[in-house]
Amino acid sequence: MTRTTMTRRTALKTAAILPAAPALLSGTGAAAQSADAPPAIPPYRRMSLGEMTVTTLLAGSRAMDNPQDIFGMNASPEAFRKVSEEAFIPHDKSLNFFTPTLIETGSEKILFDTGLSPDGITGALAAAGHAPEEITTVVITHMHGDHIGGLMGEGGATFANAKYVTGQTEFDHWAQAGNDTFEAKVRPLAEKFGFLKGGDSVISGISAVEAFGHTPGHMAFLVESGGKGLMLAADTTNHYVWSLQRPDWEVKYDTDKEAAAATRKTLLGQVAADRLAFIGYHMPFPGVGYLEATGEGFHFHPMSYQLDL
Repeated sequence: MTRTTMTRRTALKTAAILPAAPALLSGTGAAAQSADAPPAIPPYRRMSLGEMTVTTLLAGSRAMDNPQDIFGMNASPEAFRKVSEEAFIPHDKSLNFFTPTLIETGSEKILFDTGLSPDGITGALAAAGHAPEEITTVVITHMHGDHIGGLMGEGGATFANAKYVTGQTEFDHWAQAGNDTFEAKVRPLAEKFGFLKGGDSVISGISAVEAFGHTPGHMAFLVESGGKGLMLAADTTNHYVWSLQRPDWEVKYDTDKEAAAATRKTLLGQVAADRLAFIGYHMPFPGVGYLEATGEGFHFHPMSYQLDL
């Protein structure tokens, strides 16, 4: 009998000459998409946290060139390239995700942030089996356009039956800033807003955490149920490598860059030390993982099945 030993390299060579998969031949799947489009993925991920159901919603994505101009303003090109290469990502391109989160508990359906447009958030909600009129509360972590863009459209308020909650400091800042997006998306709903500060609760089990710096009143939210915890960190960190591994690297869209860096270290340090699940608005979808403290910052471990058990 002749025994054939197949090495990993032999297997790879063999795989390279096998017929193409039916999905590629039929024109469906990733290969059939435009080279400029991001890969097609389901726009929601449903999980459990104690008695709560948590669903992240992909309301949009956007490719970007020259990411160092945004995520590493005070880094040297050599350092930015090195950190990128070590993480197996390009240093000159990136893909940004916009990920609101829906939390269901009892009769409450609470949506955190709304994406860039009504179409994006309502499409993701529909894929997850929800209609916009079912939303009971909309919580705005901060008022950059990619978080408030889905609040209003040509037909009026997207979430007709919802009440609205945001930080008092954040609202007050934007109310006098003369910002066009705020005036179009938030001002018409102003009388429906309630306001909170750090430590206040949206409902039992969901409390506000002051995470100032990205904007003057930026808020994160600690979610606790059944002995489990999760931090909705919003834009505390904007990239799963550059802003986590190097929290001192300046981000273009941080209003107060020194305060934002300090918040990254403090808040993300708490997440790592307490072994909390973590949702970042701009993390690779579904945006959920865990943080490990390292020498200079944090390493992102994407969730696998921890919140499915």
